[in-house]
Amino acid sequence: MLTTGIQGRQETIVSETNTAKAVGSGTLEVFATPAMITLIEETALKSVAPFLDEGCGTVGTLLNVTHDAPTPLGMKVWCETKLIEVDGRRLVFEAEAFDETGRIGKGRHERFIVQNEKFQRKANSKANPA
Repeated sequence: MLTTGIQGRQETIVSETNTAKAVGSGTLEVFATPAMITLIEETALKSVAPFLDEGCGTVGTLLNVTHDAPTPLGMKVWCETKLIEVDGRRLVFEAEAFDETGRIGKGRHERFIVQNEKFQRKANSKANPA
């Protein structure tokens, strides 16, 4: 059962593959904002996955985040999320991202519960319209 208060935590290390320079969001070798967003989404989805019905998943639909401080190569980064609202299939999370020196970002993230096969069929139908 999905209820508010569910928390998640995921971590990564800043490497040459998740820098702004590597992902094309900048020219510097610091943790990329798109990588921080990926970490937020991963943390939120994994936190609620055990509570979903079989065959269901979640998809991200909205992000409102700030990336407030840079993180260099080799440093650990982690994200913490908390489910703060359940409105039918809509889930709202508070998210914070940290490195070893403190908070580097924060915001809100929304996800929707979907039936995986139905959602995938709908997406695939765009490539092969009837």
